[in-house]
Amino acid sequence: MILEGKSVLVTGGTGSMGKSFVRRVLSGELGTPRKVIVLSRDEGKQHDMRTSYLHMKAATDEVIYRNFMNVLEFRIGDVRDYADVCTALRDADIVVNAAALKQVPSCEYFPTQAVLTNCMGATNIVRAIEENGYPVQTVVGVSTDKACKPVNVMGMTKAIQERIFVSANVLSPRTRFIGVRYGNVLASRGSVIPLFHEQIRNGGPVTLTVPEMTRFLLSLNQAVDTVFAALLHGRPGEIFVPDAPAATVENIARALIGERPIQIRVTGIRPGEKMHEIMVSDEEAPQCVRRGGYYAIRPMLPELRSPGEEPGGALSKELSSGDSVLDFAGTVELLARHRLLLDDAPALAGHGGELLR
Repeated sequence: MILEGKSVLVTGGTGSMGKSFVRRVLSGELGTPRKVIVLSRDEGKQHDMRTSYLHMKAATDEVIYRNFMNVLEFRIGDVRDYADVCTALRDADIVVNAAALKQVPSCEYFPTQAVLTNCMGATNIVRAIEENGYPVQTVVGVSTDKACKPVNVMGMTKAIQERIFVSANVLSPRTRFIGVRYGNVLASRGSVIPLFHEQIRNGGPVTLTVPEMTRFLLSLNQAVDTVFAALLHGRPGEIFVPDAPAATVENIARALIGERPIQIRVTGIRPGEKMHEIMVSDEEAPQCVRRGGYYAIRPMLPELRSPGEEPGGALSKELSSGDSVLDFAGTVELLARHRLLLDDAPALAGHGGELLR
């Protein structure tokens, strides 16, 4: 198993995806790691994460609890700081870079901060491996659909991060640098569903930007599955993309509202937002190959292409969230499957939510 006996470093490990990834790693499904290092700059979140494991009943989650006690290590540090990155990397076999500034409006107002975390953080990882000769086997860069044909700072910086890691395969060929790119993660910190839940509990209104806006949706476990798939099957420079469903924000809001007499208020598109997200561009489609439930985007750099590799073109055009959108019933089913409908009044016919413009 790929993580058996390995030291795994997760930058931004106290974020929504980082926490889910760490828990899955501690479960041992890809082997029992020698060490799992969580690097983040938020001591409060580290304390909460540590406490959640301490309060876990060993009899209920025996493997996870035992691995938490034996292998999990927390480190305060920042991917922006080269010395912090060096200290964390020197004992790592596998690195998952989940540290990010990812709120679109925040990045629009503070683009320099987005560059420092999303671009310079990746540069620090590559530089530390190259300059110090650390024997890191694999680095996974966690990206976003907003990096594809980017129109906002968050997407632009993530697109550059992808290129930094792809090119690193040429600079440091002993290490495999790969990436994952996915859309909105259901119920993750900062996503729209926790906001809708809170607005519904407070009696509304539920605010959405544009009713027809579509977004790719996947659960935290599916996001982790994508990282695991890249770790298991990714080749140097490839970016793994899940084949994820999409829904309109209006259907998401109506599904969560259900039969409640709550209004929907349209607030208008925010700075830097797209109507539809693109997971794979027209230019990348010819480079795509199918790997199970994922598309692997092969690198453009000729140094990373091999003679006789499998033919690409798994997609004939760009992969957009507007291409195949779940209807209302499908949206309800998706949210119910991931237990995101509020318990007190499940969505039935979706008549709640009078639309106010």
